[in-house]
Amino acid sequence: MANPRHILTTLVLVLTIIDGSSGFDYMQALDKSLLFFEAQRSGKLPWNQRVKWRGDSGLYDGYQQRVNLVGGYYDAGDHVKFGLPMAYSVTMLSWGAIEYDRTMMDLNQMGHVLNAIKWGTDYFIKAHSQPNVLWGQVGDGDSDHYCWERAEDMTTPRTAYKVDTEHPGSDLAGETAAAMAAAAIAFRPYNSSYSDLLLVHAKQLFWFADRFRGLFTDSIPSAKEFYTSSGYSDELLWAATWLYRATKDASYLKYVVDNAVSMGGTGWAMKEFSWDNKYAGVQILLSKVLMDGDGGAYTSTLKQYQAKADYFACACQQKNDGYNAPLTPGGLLYLHEWNNMQYAASAAFLLAVYSDYLSAAKSVLKCPDADVQPRELLMFAKSQADYILGKNPKSMSYMVGYGQTYPIHVHHRGASIASKFVLHSVVGCVQGFDTWYRRPQANPNVLHGGLVGGPDRNDNFDDDRSNYEQTEPTMSGTAPLVGLFTKLHSMNSNYEARPNPTKNQPKSVGVPVEFYHTITDSWTVGRIAYYRHKVTIKNQSRKPITDLKLEIENLSGALWGLSPTRNKNIYELPKWIKMIKPGSECSFVYVQGGPQAKVSVQSYH
Repeated sequence: MANPRHILTTLVLVLTIIDGSSGFDYMQALDKSLLFFEAQRSGKLPWNQRVKWRGDSGLYDGYQQRVNLVGGYYDAGDHVKFGLPMAYSVTMLSWGAIEYDRTMMDLNQMGHVLNAIKWGTDYFIKAHSQPNVLWGQVGDGDSDHYCWERAEDMTTPRTAYKVDTEHPGSDLAGETAAAMAAAAIAFRPYNSSYSDLLLVHAKQLFWFADRFRGLFTDSIPSAKEFYTSSGYSDELLWAATWLYRATKDASYLKYVVDNAVSMGGTGWAMKEFSWDNKYAGVQILLSKVLMDGDGGAYTSTLKQYQAKADYFACACQQKNDGYNAPLTPGGLLYLHEWNNMQYAASAAFLLAVYSDYLSAAKSVLKCPDADVQPRELLMFAKSQADYILGKNPKSMSYMVGYGQTYPIHVHHRGASIASKFVLHSVVGCVQGFDTWYRRPQANPNVLHGGLVGGPDRNDNFDDDRSNYEQTEPTMSGTAPLVGLFTKLHSMNSNYEARPNPTKNQPKSVGVPVEFYHTITDSWTVGRIAYYRHKVTIKNQSRKPITDLKLEIENLSGALWGLSPTRNKNIYELPKWIKMIKPGSECSFVYVQGGPQAKVSVQSYH
């Protein structure tokens, strides 16, 4: 288990702040999307696991090959650990944490995000057992799909597959290098030694991917039916771009410039960004280098990269001289019949990020049909998120567990079978099909945060467990939503202009007290950032509140406005505040570095 000192202490917040223009609570959607990654965990689960219907599984992965491959994530509704989409998902989680770290910190979600990233990178460190060896898959898709059983009961073979110098996999190794480099940036402010370790692996993996070139599906044929790679050039450019951003080593920027033509970076104009196709992501990341004024001698080539980034954005905006990304009648980007929602999610995240880059550069997107303001890009990204959450012809949320109506027959083994903590007997391979897969009732476990495949090109959706094209969730679908929902939440209350208050839900049900937490000031001493936190206590009841005692956890700095009691972490109001009248409020202030303290009600009268 990871050293708890290196992981941010986190607080799960239940918010009632919603976006008035759409009625969607992006904070709640963000929290649920992170729960999905906990539901997909393989290995020995940690003490703070929030998804309680899951148990330990895959504890002997890699044993036959004499390598420790315990951990990582199950890809979708099955129990294979596919390296390529797993690494892409970690890259996207990290990118969201990099771009929107301030909001994640203020919402006390950064700890959950970093834990989700680290669950993947810890596994990649194990899988990268030698400089030129990367274990890219555990489990076999064919045999796995013959069984319908819980991960905790797995009876299918857990064969492990690797790429090496004689059996290369540049796409797999390149994406894993990108994930390690992006995660290194995300972890840098919180755990610099872990960040350094990730960079060592990222650099080695990139050299291995570039020096020994080949498709990973040629080396791991069993993956071809499930994740066929269309090429590895985009992953090499992607890895080099992330390594440049992580290290500022100009050799990586030179690599993407020198190989811009031969690897298609300035040649391929894309309408898709996905686990298989990274070109649009590369092009937008390199556009930032250009707009930040860091292009130098490479400016002309970076402008060519940006031209292709603009093509992607204009195609999504339907302003690309007819060469547009297709939309359903309800307005959803529609690129593939199988699990299309993941492509809409990744495009939406990318457009939100590009909107920020353009805004920072005080620039606009110049499309063949019209100029597009950065906010228009963001609003299109928002339209995709809102479609996902329920603003669609079916009025259905395609994120499981969010909203009043969402898929209840999700194609997911663990969610569709009663938990081992409820049904203590083993569910056999065939028994799972007969007893659980074919049952008409809803899944017994809610797979919170899972983004299902979604509707067809006409916005039609069939909530059927056997309809895996539409009802199976994937890591690569949910991962971009973490950053996207964070960005959309920050739009509320002019977040960029002033800190956005967050409301702590009291621990006890029915407590008529609300806390509004605001950062009023910040400064840096050495490498540590300190924040002055103001917590406003408001009485929402119709009766006065007396003898209020608060529990404050994770407090590491000075506190003003409350009095300590004899009990650890328990504070009370000063003697001069005898009561809090209905509708009135009072405040206290504390200063500390790192995440905010956790405030909850211990008792009151």
